[in-house]
Amino acid sequence: MSRMSSNYRFSIFVLSLMFGGWVAAQETLTLDECRQRALAANRGLKRAEAKREQTAALEKVALWQMLPKVSANGAYNWTEKTVNLLSEEQKERLEGMGDDLEGDIDRALHDEFSNLNLGTLNIGDAIADRLSNVVANTGLGDRVNGIGKEIVGASTTDTRQVGFAAVTLTQPLYMGGKLLAAYRTARLADALSGVEYDKRREETLIAVDEAYWQVVSVKHKKLLAEQYAALLDTLEHNVQLSVEADVATKGDLARVRVKRNEAQMNLTKATNGLILAKMLLAQRCGMPLDSDFEVSGEWRVESGEWGVENGEWRAENGEWGVESGEWRTESGEWGVESMDGVFERRHELQMLRIADSMAREGVRLAASTLKPNIGITGGYLVSNPNVFNGYKNEWGGTWMAGVAVNVPLLHPGGVYAVKAAKAKRREVAYQMEEAREMIELQVHKLSAELELAYKKLDEAQSNMVQAEENLRLADESFKAGMCSSSDLMMAQTAWLEAKTEVVDTRIEIEMDKVYLRQATGRKL
Repeated sequence: MSRMSSNYRFSIFVLSLMFGGWVAAQETLTLDECRQRALAANRGLKRAEAKREQTAALEKVALWQMLPKVSANGAYNWTEKTVNLLSEEQKERLEGMGDDLEGDIDRALHDEFSNLNLGTLNIGDAIADRLSNVVANTGLGDRVNGIGKEIVGASTTDTRQVGFAAVTLTQPLYMGGKLLAAYRTARLADALSGVEYDKRREETLIAVDEAYWQVVSVKHKKLLAEQYAALLDTLEHNVQLSVEADVATKGDLARVRVKRNEAQMNLTKATNGLILAKMLLAQRCGMPLDSDFEVSGEWRVESGEWGVENGEWRAENGEWGVESGEWRTESGEWGVESMDGVFERRHELQMLRIADSMAREGVRLAASTLKPNIGITGGYLVSNPNVFNGYKNEWGGTWMAGVAVNVPLLHPGGVYAVKAAKAKRREVAYQMEEAREMIELQVHKLSAELELAYKKLDEAQSNMVQAEENLRLADESFKAGMCSSSDLMMAQTAWLEAKTEVVDTRIEIEMDKVYLRQATGRKL
């Protein structure tokens, strides 16, 4: 055993001298570095961040719905024809109504005085002509014609070019509560996006932790495969010498070579598995898939043997477990201190609590359709043509203010909308109850699994010590000719299995700790 270890260490020393420059150039990544790279490169996390920005902006949009809005509006329109309030016949009659009036007066005077006679002398026509001349001399017809022309001019509009502009202020006073409900819903949506971001971040960290510890696991299994192959190489050499000395048979040598070939195949698989595991870790860290790196070698104790650092895996009382009090209750049983704290921290329940609040606002929003809406408006309007003082082709303006009220009288759809919103809230409440039960079950299950993993590690460590001692004794017995090569190979296989079990159990503990921290809502 000591000879094999010396040969193996010498080979590693030679390889380190040959490829020392290449190894030095490799980047060594710790778990924290992998986590930071994964957080910076994860596209899903970037989408979650963009969603947070979106919901934060929508919250401000909902807030501004309750505040006054000031808007400016304007329009210009050209038409081929203008608007005429009077027909051409009416215009002619208005423009000539003075002449028509004088003619009517003249006829009326002649009709009135036509029968006035003085003896045989008819003086009625003379009087009528005289009076008609008096009326004509007054200019009554011309003045009336002028008035008619003014009326025609005033009624003639030039609407071929029309423009207006207005600045309006609108302020909702009471909208049945829908604006406040919409704002609260937007705030809750912003809070929900924040929880979703944290949950996505947690999932990203768990994914990179899994990939990291997978690399560590395969890395150490590859090392074990190399050590096992070196053991069989040494055994093959010794059996070959025994065959030449007629101490062993060729069948013994054939069995050793078959086992050595299996070991070489397993080493090849471990090498390929390490390449694939590194590719997965590189992908989750946002690095090129062909990146050349090593993971931090934090598995050695001071003695130089493969293991964890002193105290890293032991509690204060020296037993295998996590730090004292971290996962134990006051009674000493495995678990968490308080499930209420777990329920408060778990992202799933946080999201359901927000969903319950959003459902409550949904009820208020649905009920608002059955309530009156009141708003006020005000502003200033200018237009051309100006019709505020006659009709003029110039700009003129006026202030305006108003109140708008809408009262729903018959709205059965709103009643059913309220019922649907209340049913939605009850659904969320049932989901929350179910989630609490599942989370409590998950926490206790993972706590039990972690405790079991530590017990398995104790057993695996004990088995490994026994397997190493058994291998040492078998190696000495084989050299002394007291046991066969098959017995030695069985001891070597048991040693490999014990070492592999230690690696698997410790990786299991690492991941169980991560999963339990996630289950209890603790920060990863």
